[in-house]
Amino acid sequence: MDRRSFLKTLAVAPVAMAAAATRKPNIILILADDLGYADVGFTGVKDIRTPNIDRIAHEGVTFTNGYVSHPFCSPTRAGLMTGRYQQRFGHENNPAYEPMDPDIGLPLSETLLPQYMRKAGYHTGIIGKWHLGATAKHHPTARGFDEQFGFIGGGHDYFKASMEPDKREYNIPIERNGKPVELKEYLTDAFSREAVEFIHRNARQPFFLYLAYNAPHTPQQAPDKYLDAYANIADPVRRKYASMILGVDEGVRGVLQALKDEKLEEDTLVFFFSDNGGPIAVNGSHNTPYRGAKGQVYDGGIHVPFAARWKGRIPAGKKLADPVISLDVFATSTSLAGVTPPNIDGVDLMPHILGQAKQPPHQRLFWRTGGGASFAVREGRYKLVKIGANPSALYDLEADISETTDIAASNPDVLVRLEAARLDWNKQLKPPLFQSPQPAAKKNKKA
Repeated sequence: MDRRSFLKTLAVAPVAMAAAATRKPNIILILADDLGYADVGFTGVKDIRTPNIDRIAHEGVTFTNGYVSHPFCSPTRAGLMTGRYQQRFGHENNPAYEPMDPDIGLPLSETLLPQYMRKAGYHTGIIGKWHLGATAKHHPTARGFDEQFGFIGGGHDYFKASMEPDKREYNIPIERNGKPVELKEYLTDAFSREAVEFIHRNARQPFFLYLAYNAPHTPQQAPDKYLDAYANIADPVRRKYASMILGVDEGVRGVLQALKDEKLEEDTLVFFFSDNGGPIAVNGSHNTPYRGAKGQVYDGGIHVPFAARWKGRIPAGKKLADPVISLDVFATSTSLAGVTPPNIDGVDLMPHILGQAKQPPHQRLFWRTGGGASFAVREGRYKLVKIGANPSALYDLEADISETTDIAASNPDVLVRLEAARLDWNKQLKPPLFQSPQPAAKKNKKA
């Protein structure tokens, strides 16, 4: 290199370094569906292998007290997309698949995470399950996503899909930007392939990718290549469940490899968690050591495997014990993008991950289901649970992680404080805007 070239290199190097330092990080949010707390390697599973999901935790941070804002599907997603407790705007139940009903779905008055990210200069994409309303106005491409591939309802068959509008939610078309496409492969694999292609296609611009798998949600379906890997599991329900998780883990492998191939590992924050606890009686999942399951406000329904990786920024193997919630993903993402949405309940987690914050992210976390059928409040080590008309129970999660012993009688001051917090929070909420669809009644056997 001659002197002129050398001096030119020195002159532009600081500019290049400054550009790299100020580059907005890509955000990838990977969401599993109905995954049990104890069913990934970094939370202790023994009979299921998840080496790629585990990489996110081992190469980044594990939130050992990571929660979602609701114990079942759609409300969690509504909170995730708004950064607000979804009961604040009435999205407390699963919306029925009603493409002609504008009142069923995430209210159009809410501004969603992809809308803020797009405003900040990000290219936005959703791959997988939506479940936040089926009308054209509720469609992901009308709510801030530049690209969409997946289905609009709450679940889907993994091997077949209609090419025409279908009233059967689990057989509706797989869409690309609102237009039906033929499903030619196992649905989980299709979502994974699309995610990898999205990364390669948008590698030179900041992007936000919401990869929302419907696995391992029912129906329990997996191809032989995944089923054969778990031939040693005797229980057929658990075997299918494990096989479906393997499909997700392979998809995560592809996503992480694409980031490596594009040299984006140090420019990308990747989140992974489940939308709720496992429905243990349905799909063979395990929520050990937590009490309860999907649909309940005991920790088995809301305490999920939760991890994040950002190479070069988050120390590998970090563990954050402070309670955090899925609403924080919104706040963290928008903060990194340089936008400040108003009136959100989530908290930017980066100062807490990096040890820069002196206080925990949240003083308290709250849950409500069924318009008040059940409640929970967590404050530090204590958790209040109220089910129906029963008196509120109090648990010490540090001494009793499985919520087995009610200590309300011996800690009246804590009970009164959390009960007052519950009632005050509840006053800020709206009644549910719609009810979850009821399963079809079984035909009379004599008929």
